Amino acid sequence: MNPIHIVTEKENIKENVLLPGDPLRAQYIAEKYLENPILINNVRNMLGYTGTYKGKEITVIGSGMGIPSASLYTYELYKFYNVKNIIRIGSAGALSKDLNIKDIVLASSAYSDSNFRYALTKSKSKKISSSNSLNQTIINTSKELGINITKGTIYTSEIFDVYESISHLLDKVPKNINPLASEMEAFGIFTVANFLNKEATCLVSISDSPYKRSEDLSPEERQTALDNMIILALESIIKR
Repeated sequence: MNPIHIVTEKENIKENVLLPGDPLRAQYIAEKYLENPILINNVRNMLGYTGTYKGKEITVIGSGMGIPSASLYTYELYKFYNVKNIIRIGSAGALSKDLNIKDIVLASSAYSDSNFRYALTKSKSKKISSSNSLNQTIINTSKELGINITKGTIYTSEIFDVYESISHLLDKVPKNINPLASEMEAFGIFTVANFLNKEATCLVSISDSPYKRSEDLSPEERQTALDNMIILALESIIKR
């Protein structure tokens, strides 16, 4: 069976991929940071580009929002295009009072009350780790660049919890999990990577906080104001 959501020649997608949820963020990264980017996918307007960054070929492609969409694109990238490493990059809502707007979080693991992992693997565990190897590359790179990151567990929600109270969200998470931030894709991406014996991790930049609502990023800023995170991801992925 051929892939039906990413349609391009196999050689057009490289083994190292940045995976933002927003296809317009993929376009932004390609146009601002990549040399000679070429459009390699626009099926359903899920834009994907391949180009070079400091002489290394990489692909950046959108995944859409939520576990179903993100896991679908992750699966096709790994299964049909021989991708080895994926770094999800995106925005997240703070769950920790210690995080400020635009702080960068590296997800060492993701917790979710989703049944996705059980449906794919029959595992009942609600928490899954990201790639230790990729994480170490990112940690080392962040030190070289002088970019501060916070490492820990994130919560992958199936609803956009920013519209609800912080207690509404935290009531769904066991007390011992202590998630730093909430987003909607990482748990699915990590599950597919683990299932297919591939490498994946997640970098998110804090775009909103229930403790600092006046500082929340605008919709436009969510696409374009996360450059430190993007640079960290680019500088890390070319070392793989």
